Amino acid sequence: MPIDELLEKAGRYLKKEEIDLVEEAYLFAEEAHQGQTRKSGEEYIFHPVAVAGILADLQMDATTLTAAILHDVVEDTGVTLEDVSKAFGDTVAQIVDGLTKLKKRMKYKSTAEHQAENHRKMFVAMAQDIRVILIKLADRLHNMRTLKYLPESKRRRIAQETLEIFAPLAHRLGISRIKWELEDVALRNLNPQQYYRIVNLMKKKRAEREQYLDEVIATLQERLEQMNLKAEISGRPKHIYSIYRKMVKDHKQFNEIYDLLAVRVIVHSIRDCYAVLGIIHTIWKPMPGRFKDYIAMPKTNMYQSLHTTVIGPKGEPIEVQIRTSEMHRIAEYGIAAHWAYKEGSSQSERSSFNDKLKFFREILELQQDTNDAQEFVENLKMDWFSDAVFVFTPKGDVLELPSGSVPLDFAYRIHTEVGNRCIGAKVNNKIVPLDHQLKTGDIVEILTSKHSYGPSRDWLNLVKSSQARNKIRNWFKKERREESVSKGQEMIESALKKQDFDPGNILNGDRVKEVANKFNFPDETDMFAAVGYGGISASQVVNRLTEGMRTDEEKPLVLPDVKAMPKRRKKPGYGVRVKGVDNLLVRLSRCCNPVPGDEIRGFVTQGRGVSVHRADCPNLSTVEEGRMVPVEWEGVADHFYNVDLEVSGLDRNGLLNEVLHAVSETRVNLSAVSGKADRRGMATIHMSISIRNVSHLQSVVDKIKSVRDIYSVRRIMQ
Repeated sequence: MPIDELLEKAGRYLKKEEIDLVEEAYLFAEEAHQGQTRKSGEEYIFHPVAVAGILADLQMDATTLTAAILHDVVEDTGVTLEDVSKAFGDTVAQIVDGLTKLKKRMKYKSTAEHQAENHRKMFVAMAQDIRVILIKLADRLHNMRTLKYLPESKRRRIAQETLEIFAPLAHRLGISRIKWELEDVALRNLNPQQYYRIVNLMKKKRAEREQYLDEVIATLQERLEQMNLKAEISGRPKHIYSIYRKMVKDHKQFNEIYDLLAVRVIVHSIRDCYAVLGIIHTIWKPMPGRFKDYIAMPKTNMYQSLHTTVIGPKGEPIEVQIRTSEMHRIAEYGIAAHWAYKEGSSQSERSSFNDKLKFFREILELQQDTNDAQEFVENLKMDWFSDAVFVFTPKGDVLELPSGSVPLDFAYRIHTEVGNRCIGAKVNNKIVPLDHQLKTGDIVEILTSKHSYGPSRDWLNLVKSSQARNKIRNWFKKERREESVSKGQEMIESALKKQDFDPGNILNGDRVKEVANKFNFPDETDMFAAVGYGGISASQVVNRLTEGMRTDEEKPLVLPDVKAMPKRRKKPGYGVRVKGVDNLLVRLSRCCNPVPGDEIRGFVTQGRGVSVHRADCPNLSTVEEGRMVPVEWEGVADHFYNVDLEVSGLDRNGLLNEVLHAVSETRVNLSAVSGKADRRGMATIHMSISIRNVSHLQSVVDKIKSVRDIYSVRRIMQ
């Protein structure tokens, strides 16, 4: 988009001095990006101007357009945030900072961790200023429009990320016009065969559908005029991705989907909405169970409308949406349509508006409760971007919860103390167990007691939402702090003794405070507590405490528990031995299924020998350091090992068969397989296979990844 076109578009609603600010930002960015080009070959400056153009279509304010034009200058040029702040003010600089990716020179374990940190930074910045995510959505939309210039692998990765994060986020914010395009372009890049198949099928019967639509509109228009109701009536086809998702979800072919069209009726008042609904139901028979009143019960993204599906002419179903013009504006533009960042709104008004959106507050709450960036993003996907149920409080308020939620999730959504004091629940006026799964429409009442002992650790396995899970964990951190501090210090001392270090000398010196600070704890007491409740392992702390203290010659390992065990005949060890000790019973843990090539650790169990785990198994964090023993692989040539895999991809007919065929070609034994699909059209396949080692496993994974529409294959832990 040329800058003149952007200025002309923005000039329709901005003042002259605001247009001057946008033009000044353009000149600043043009100089900063001088000599840079995109993969398409065009000058880089065209991209930020196009992003600002998308936001001008939403009639965003001058500050937003300015930040949009500058959104890449800090990340991709020599310009600093201080330069931006000096030229355009602190607000613009803060927005640009929220859009700037973290530098790769920082130490990350993986690309996924780096990406997760970037997403977390963006979400937290969004929670503080909504304009951050509006610019990011416009940025992603323009990048999706120009995706064809990138290699296929990168196109697929970006398209997948768009479906998982950015399209659901646009939906959450009610910006349907951006959501629809993101979904359709993502599908075109992930599954072009299905995309163009649907496009071609829709083209074939376009004339027939348009004629049918004209007939419906004419009939309705005539009846409304007879009743002196003024309305704007239009028809539109369903979007490609929504049709595809319906085919996948309902297991139907294209010709089995009847409601491909929707009629939209826009009127002046809410009263007129219900009047039009009554007239429609007198003309055509409504389909049972297909009426939704989003005016009385708005969606969490502020969407309001009446939806009904009727049996139209020729006996074909057709969906009708009825709303006011203001509701329609919000349906199209969502949060961007609100007055919050328009001229004349005060800071207090903006804060009040943000307070209405619990989504933002809960993002900040989640950020405080979750240290790991990847866990933060996964929790956000689970709580906000997945399937949901809508339940009622006894007073009639509606709460949205992740699908599969139980009464405890409801209790903690109401208030932390309601959850902590929960002793039972009623659903639809009947007592239910705490693991009862809630359904849309349920009326939920939480039973509490001031004399409750607090949460049970078992609750962590019952709740579905990360919000509830984090609140339960925080209770144990706070209420059992002294116990955790004592337990953590004991575990660290035991681990130090195991390595022949004197705990008294090390834990009483300045070294322990330095290590606590390295782990971002204010003092050693907080670090001990974290070890006690499982937030960090004792071995991690000991490794930091003893850095530089080890000698080249390894000291003998002291295993008092092992020495006390009676000698027994050598048992099968699955190709694993305990270093320095013979004739020990060894078993591989089923929770993480280690295989030769994995880094492994073992610990002495009570009466069951040594349990061997992958070094990254989370269950090791609960094991006392004094029971850990060094283990290694040996003599594994004749053994086979079980591995559980999770395969993710775009759901389509024949996908499971193709995956199983790929596995069969590797000649591995498949002992179990199951699959499911969600309403976004994503498929998840779980399978158990037997392999010899990590290299053998990798060959199987590579074969599965070669199947079309497969995005990821990963090992899972129980």
